[in-house]
Amino acid sequence: QAQLVESVGGLVESGGSLRLSCVVSGFSLDYYVIGWFRRAPGKEREGVSCIGDRDGRTYYADSVKGRFTISRDNAKNTAYLEMNSLKPEDTAEYYCAAGSITIVRDVRNGCDYGMTYWGKGALVTVSS
Repeated sequence: QAQLVESVGGLVESGGSLRLSCVVSGFSLDYYVIGWFRRAPGKEREGVSCIGDRDGRTYYADSVKGRFTISRDNAKNTAYLEMNSLKPEDTAEYYCAAGSITIVRDVRNGCDYGMTYWGKGALVTVSS
């Protein structure tokens, strides 16, 4: 059974850092792109960042560019989202997702479509 499990989020002060991990089981991350998404209270889901499989391509939403870094370790079947210089507006439920590279061929424009597997989310709260 395919599962994506995000690490526990947390409460962070404004300007602080937090790293989320996404551990995948039930399938190999080979040939899958990884995406991180978030949903803030009262808002629609937003694509935060994506990373291709072996092509090194990444995507970042303008709101997180220069502050967040996405990475993956296929050997560990795990993806990461390093979040620095956090702001109160980053407060949201964060989700990781995976989609086949046959559907999401180039993540440089995002990966909002084609995600097949989703985690249950991790709450990140940034205090001002």
